[in-house]
This record gives sequence, structure tokens and C-alpha cells, in this order.
Amino acid sequence: MVVVIHDQEAHSSLLVNGAFGVYAVGLFPCLLLGGLLADRFSSRPIMLLGSLLATLGNSILLAWQTTGGLFIGRFVVGLGVGLTISVGTAWASALRGAQGAVWAGIALSFGFAVGPVASGAIAYISPTSNKTSLPFLAAIGVSVLAILITLYIGTQRPHKNKPVDNTNTISNQQTGSIALSLMTSIPMALWVFSSTAIAMITLADRPSPQFDLGVFFPGIASLLAFTAAVVVQTLGRRYRWSPISGVFGALLAASGFILGGIDAKAPNMWLFTTSVLLLGMAYGLCLREGLLDVEEFSPSYRRGTTLGIFYVFAYLGFALPVLLEWAFPSGDYMPPLVILGMLSVGSALIRVIQIRSGRLIRH
Repeated sequence: MVVVIHDQEAHSSLLVNGAFGVYAVGLFPCLLLGGLLADRFSSRPIMLLGSLLATLGNSILLAWQTTGGLFIGRFVVGLGVGLTISVGTAWASALRGAQGAVWAGIALSFGFAVGPVASGAIAYISPTSNKTSLPFLAAIGVSVLAILITLYIGTQRPHKNKPVDNTNTISNQQTGSIALSLMTSIPMALWVFSSTAIAMITLADRPSPQFDLGVFFPGIASLLAFTAAVVVQTLGRRYRWSPISGVFGALLAASGFILGGIDAKAPNMWLFTTSVLLLGMAYGLCLREGLLDVEEFSPSYRRGTTLGIFYVFAYLGFALPVLLEWAFPSGDYMPPLVILGMLSVGSALIRVIQIRSGRLIRH
């Protein structure tokens, strides 16, 4: 929809990409707030509130597509997403343990895969007058359906097994568990949405004479990336991949960044497709491993909070496209993408060290 609104409403690329990323202003605090509230209260009311806010945000985007409407609508959507993402994952983990966390990651990836390509397809086949309205109507309908389903899902009660903090030993053990959870998961979180944001926005937005699919092209990029993500996450669940798969996730991110930077102003179709698939697999592996690290090492009564912190670092990646647009208006993204590739290799090395030192052992 970024491309649709850019084309239909004649907004600048910087403004539209800024509107795409402004929801982080509402997202980040609500990721933490949602986790804290889930740890203190049951998950269902927080999920309902988040879903209602997301519905309201999409309603604003439907009715008000000037500059103010884009920014306010995206901000409200960010509030809703922030509440639901961490709470939903913590809820699934509480109900099904590690498998619940994995399924939450797969569901998140599936939503990202279907949402953009569906909105792109709806916009592509819609009359010109409805290209920027029908996709938002569909999103509102799905949100309402999610609210109705949430009303009938079993609830999670607040954790009652919080240890009594009456000795320094117990306190240190609990702090250490949270610290270990973040120490292992954050190097993975950094490449979750960094990978997909680069694939869906930065790479898909560049002109090329080899393909001209208009508003549908970012949807295709999203479908490729998140389909690859769902596949690797499903395989990882089926064959119980070890923590070393996170090393491969970071290395896949490095490969995708560097390959995507080649011939940056006019990408070759095959290079583009390969880099998007690599970045999609990187997203899937890094998300899976990060969620499993949080589920394994964080105290159960602080899982929602820990997941909120994890997702804050993951969602920082959505700021990359607008930063690149601002810092490199010429579109020469080769240098920053190579730097991102080098940093993701660093995350892979950190995880190797953690595994070899015995800090990263899951049961």
C-alpha cells in the first residue's frame, strides 16, 4: 500500500516511507507495555484492546489519506500492533510452551506473507477510485474477525509462581535468566525485520527496465520473502533444529544484504529474487531462534516483558528504509548494505561463541 498511496495521492517517497515507519513511535512503548500488562493481568483483554486499536488505525487510513491521516493512522496501528505482538506470543508460549512460541512466529510470518500480497492484488484489480480504499476495508474485516475469535479462545491467568526475592542468590538467578535471554535473542532480533524491510521496501522500490508490475511488485517481494520464512520455520519445527540455525540465519542476512546491493540502481531480476529469498529465510530463522531463546531462558512471570524487549529490537529494522532514503537519495545503497552484511556476520560470530561456551544450550 506504500506504493499505491505514493502513486495515487502523489506523495513523495520520503513522506510515504516515513508514514510507513512512523508507527514505530506507537509500537515500541506498547510492545513493552503489552508485555508488562500480560505479565500482570490475563492476555485476552490486552489482545482485544490491541486489535481494536489496529482496526481504528486502518479505519483512519481508509477515511483520511492526506499527510496528517497517513501519519495518525499509522501511529494508531502501531499502538495496536505493539500491544498484540508481544502479548500474543507470550500467550501462545504460556499455552503450548516452546511449540506455542514457534507457532506464533509462523503465524506472524504467514500474516506478513499474505497481507501485503493480498492488499497489492486487491489494489491491482480495483478501479482507480477504489485502489486506496478496498485494501483497508479488507484489513478492517480481518481485524474484526480476529477480535471475534479472541473472544472464544481460552484465557491465560496471571502467573502465581513468582519466586520470593528473599536472598541475593535467588535475585541473581532471576536477573541472570533475563540477561541470558536477552543476550542470546537480541543478536537474532536485529536481523528479523531488517531483512524483510530491505526486501519489501528498499529493493522492491527500485526501478528496473526488466520488470514493471507497478503496485503489485512489493506484494510479490513480500510473498517471496515470507513464504521462504514460513518454509524454514516449519522445517525447523519439524526437524527440531538446534541453536546453530541462528548462525545460518545471520549469515543468510549478510548474503542477502550484499547481493541486494549489487547493481543497486537497476537490479537484475535473478539477483533481486535471490536476495529476497535469502533475506526471507534469514527473517524466519532469526525470528524462530530469538523466540525460542526467550522461551527457554526467561522467567515465566517475566516472559511478556522479555518478548516486548525482543520485539523492540526486531522492529527497529523497519526504520532502515526511510534512513536509507534520507541518507542516500541517489539510490546507491551498495555501501550501507555491505555494512549491514558485515554487522550480521558479527551476530553470527557472537552466536557461535555463545554456543561453544555452553551458554546457549536449550533443553
